[in-house]
Amino acid sequence: MPGWVGGASGSRSLLAAPAPGGHCGGARERWRDPAAGMGIHGLAKLIADVAPGAIRENDIKSYFGRKVAIDASMSIYQFLIAVRQGAEVLQNEEGETTSHLMGMFYRTIRMVENGIKPVYVFDGKPPQLKSGELAKRTERRAEAEKHLQEAQEAGEENNIEKYSKRLVKVTQQHTDECKKLLTLMGIPYVEAPGEAEASCATLVKAGKVYAAATEDMDCLTFGSPVLMRHLTASETKKLPIQEFHLNRILQDLDLTWEQFVDLCILLGCDYCESIRGIGPKRAIELIKEHKTIEKIVQQIDTKKYPLPENWLHKEAQKLFLEPDVVNPDAVELKWTEPNEEQLVQFMCGEKQFNEERIRNGVKRLSKSRQGSTQGRLDDFFKVTGSITSAKRKEPETKGSVKKKAKTNNATKTKKVK
Repeated sequence: MPGWVGGASGSRSLLAAPAPGGHCGGARERWRDPAAGMGIHGLAKLIADVAPGAIRENDIKSYFGRKVAIDASMSIYQFLIAVRQGAEVLQNEEGETTSHLMGMFYRTIRMVENGIKPVYVFDGKPPQLKSGELAKRTERRAEAEKHLQEAQEAGEENNIEKYSKRLVKVTQQHTDECKKLLTLMGIPYVEAPGEAEASCATLVKAGKVYAAATEDMDCLTFGSPVLMRHLTASETKKLPIQEFHLNRILQDLDLTWEQFVDLCILLGCDYCESIRGIGPKRAIELIKEHKTIEKIVQQIDTKKYPLPENWLHKEAQKLFLEPDVVNPDAVELKWTEPNEEQLVQFMCGEKQFNEERIRNGVKRLSKSRQGSTQGRLDDFFKVTGSITSAKRKEPETKGSVKKKAKTNNATKTKKVK
């Protein structure tokens, strides 16, 4: 079971450092995998079953010197879910949520201490195609709110905690505060024009970073050569970091990238409905037999497998194959010294974290930066992120990123001055 994060009681932290003393003691951190029900339905299990050679498990120390693009919104969501006092998020005396700042501060320090060079990628405007999924999430939150009220009236503590977590939503304030924190820590971030996972994938394909780190499996569908899961998970869970290698997946499944995208749409994604009755095994069989969704639609028994009304699978294909992403050539990544005094002013003066602990965190961050300036030997060579070459067509790498994805030259990359 997860342990405790510290507060005024001086209890032990799960974030590789004591928690802010300015908050009440007894803050519990419970890990729940946010990937459940997000991204591509059942894709991780499918890969583990039919292409296990595409998955590697590593300790965090294995990534010394690696640059990694991290899905910022997913990370913030994890922190809001995990860093809690009972059923409630951590708050300062003004009632402002601080769980996201605590998580971002200590988890980022942990990564830097292990020699990782993180760059966080923030979501831009969600594609119109995602509006249906966002509406469903709003409905689920409304239902959770109703169940929460019932649980509170009945005094059911477990259900209060369960339904409170279902109400979690990353707000603009959470995002802005995390951007400010990262700037003061000397950690670069990128503002994507669209989905963060798509821009993470583009940065990997362009060789700017080694891998994309997120729990959302559709990062593979966007063409990321390497996907890392569990990078920002709680240390207490002792989850190994999972690496998924796209080229090996394509090779083992004997699919092109376009066929893999169609497979993911059949499994179920955030952008359109899936065909009821078609599970992972049947989806692979159909893709292998007919090669494309269009041919599947022509041949399938629609009485047995009724197609969704106004099925937007073609639009979903286009979104995965040609997403709105950052222009990697315009992205300059720079890691700099943390600004200790401004960090103390923000985290302690404004957010009421314990000053001694924040200063200790800054010292750890500065010390780790000095030790991680040495690069990896393979940084002198092109990073492809692949285990072996795929048998068939694979996602474009650096030379053709501009052809396959609409780039946004005006996209901002924040650097610490």
